[in-house]
Amino acid sequence: MLEALPTPPVDPILALGGAVRSDRRSDKLDLGIGVFRDEAGHTPIMQAVREAERRLLDDRTTKTYVGARGDLRFADAVAQLILGTGRPERLTGIQATGGTGALRVLAGLVARARRDVAVWVPEPTWLNHQTIFADAGLKTAGYPYYDRTELRVRPDLLLAKLETIPAGDVVLFHGCCHNPCGADLPFEAWEAIAEVMGKRGLIPFVDLAYQGFGRGLDEDAAGVRLLAAKMPELLIAFSCSKNFGLYSERTGCALVLAENEARARLAGEHMALVARPLYSMPPDHGSAIVRTILEDAELAASWRIELSEMTQSILDNRRALAAAFRNATGTTGFDYLENGSGMFSLLNLSPGEILTLREERGIYIVEDGRINVAGLPTQRVTDFVHAVTDALARRT
Repeated sequence: MLEALPTPPVDPILALGGAVRSDRRSDKLDLGIGVFRDEAGHTPIMQAVREAERRLLDDRTTKTYVGARGDLRFADAVAQLILGTGRPERLTGIQATGGTGALRVLAGLVARARRDVAVWVPEPTWLNHQTIFADAGLKTAGYPYYDRTELRVRPDLLLAKLETIPAGDVVLFHGCCHNPCGADLPFEAWEAIAEVMGKRGLIPFVDLAYQGFGRGLDEDAAGVRLLAAKMPELLIAFSCSKNFGLYSERTGCALVLAENEARARLAGEHMALVARPLYSMPPDHGSAIVRTILEDAELAASWRIELSEMTQSILDNRRALAAAFRNATGTTGFDYLENGSGMFSLLNLSPGEILTLREERGIYIVEDGRINVAGLPTQRVTDFVHAVTDALARRT
């Protein structure tokens, strides 16, 4: 049987992680996997998370299933964090296995409703997006988003493309901290997007994996809040991996804003049916941590402070990188790194240059040039910049 299996395509990010682990050099630098690291290269557990876990350990009396839709109090708390209001009656949500699980559940919901639609994704986008939608039986297409020559978002090209997309199709947006380019839409672009999509009858689908890692919890949710206020239907995939540091707990939430309460209820039932053959019922520990934090004013305040400190660390790294590149090159050609948002940015490096950095310097970058700014220790910024500029110098 197994001999009939074809060689599968390589996942560049997962393959990069394996290469990092097998590299024995003590000075290797992993800028591929998207996790926050402190100056020691460690991904810490937030103190609010530790306290929530302590309370759960003391108070819990069972490990029974939480049901196919998971912890609905968790889903309501996440919805309030995203939308900044109480739970609308036309909103439904289920707990999912991380942001990826939330994406897959919502993709399955789309396929159940309209398998013939296309899902339009930004160019570039997270490498796993197309895989997730294809697994649900959906076709994908791309729309222009980021110009790697001009090093900026192109809302004009995006809006022009939206005018041509068939009614009923789904358009995926990164809510904030775009992965991989780190360049976000200005608020006025979100207003124009809502207007065009409403006129065209398009369905917005927001991947919100980094709320709080960009400009702040409320600022990072501004786009999705505007869509929620103006659009009759909205899909949201939310991840707790980054902003709660719950990477290994696989904690996420799939939310649907429908035209009315009856349709929202129907969407919730179908999402549970999509989840059933995927993982049956979600794990409970991570969602219980998040719910415990968000429902307790003191813990929530502590978490917000810790999150803002992590965000400030990323902003500091961006400023340090831009300054080091200015010093090394005598130009402002890398200032876009300082102006970016969230964990990631793109370097315009060729595959050969990326391979050279890996082989000669032990610096690991995703093949599209994505770097995890949040994984770069301050004391290694100068080393990293010199390695990159040396690679670029070889072009001539």
